Amino acid sequence: MINIDDFQKVRALVIGDLMIDEYLWGSADRISPEAPVMVVSVEKETHTLGGAGNVINNLKVMGAKVEAVGLAGTGSAGKMIFEKLEALGISTDGIISEPDRPTTRKTRVVASNQQVLRIDREIKKSITKDSFDRLVKIIERKIPDVDMIILSDYDKGLITGALVKETVRLAENHQVMVLADPKALDFSKYDKVSILTPNRKEASVASHMDIRSNGDLIKAGQKIMAIARLEKLLITCGKDGMMLFETGKEPFPIASKARQVFDVSGAGDTVIALLGLGLAVGADFRDSAKVANEAAGIVVAKVGTATASIDELKQALCNP
Repeated sequence: MINIDDFQKVRALVIGDLMIDEYLWGSADRISPEAPVMVVSVEKETHTLGGAGNVINNLKVMGAKVEAVGLAGTGSAGKMIFEKLEALGISTDGIISEPDRPTTRKTRVVASNQQVLRIDREIKKSITKDSFDRLVKIIERKIPDVDMIILSDYDKGLITGALVKETVRLAENHQVMVLADPKALDFSKYDKVSILTPNRKEASVASHMDIRSNGDLIKAGQKIMAIARLEKLLITCGKDGMMLFETGKEPFPIASKARQVFDVSGAGDTVIALLGLGLAVGADFRDSAKVANEAAGIVVAKVGTATASIDELKQALCNP
């Protein structure tokens, strides 16, 4: 069994799309006279780190030491990225700015604990050559001091095929594992990462298969293993749990606990963070995935982009 307290020994490098998750909380008890939509009376606003920032949050809550690499704009949302990372004790020397790239901001309107609307402000163009060169130098500098790397790809233009290739090359030189949470349609972009963690929908798109059964899921997983030349693959399946694929072994299913689901925002971030932590402390693939599955179950029972605490995870693992 994994000792959760060992997670504080892990040094992680998160490379990915940093964004701000903005929440407008309120109540809705009438229909607008202007259009057939609910009127939400906003009572408070909150802001959290989203995207790769949520992966960082999940790692920090478990006590891990984290280094961050990514982009932030120069506007208010960009400044908030720096402020929130610094508040977590994360160095911001790996965060660079592109003048023409605003920070991605997702605004969610929540009324009576139900998300009723999401507004995205973002651009998705690939990073510039100058940014790529600077990021590679930063990654090269930070890799010798970490135990694992997480690529948090939200398809905003940072995690290009070239950046994945350079990261994998540098990681192999230092014998550091690379986990990737994909969003690209073409999974060959993640060639030879240590582990890929798509959800079922992403796996369906990448494998060009309609996944309707476990048999379909297994065929899709095997196809993805070949496309990205992987040794390990984890496909998350929501209420149906997970399916693990490992070279030379039979696919292995992990069931989810029956829980009331309030919000699936960020569940994939929790999975990849906890999976990486388990592997980094020496646990095997299956045990690490089981811990990640428990943590994700805790998170989806909360409203908003959330994390599982150490105590919550320990309690869940003690009551399988």
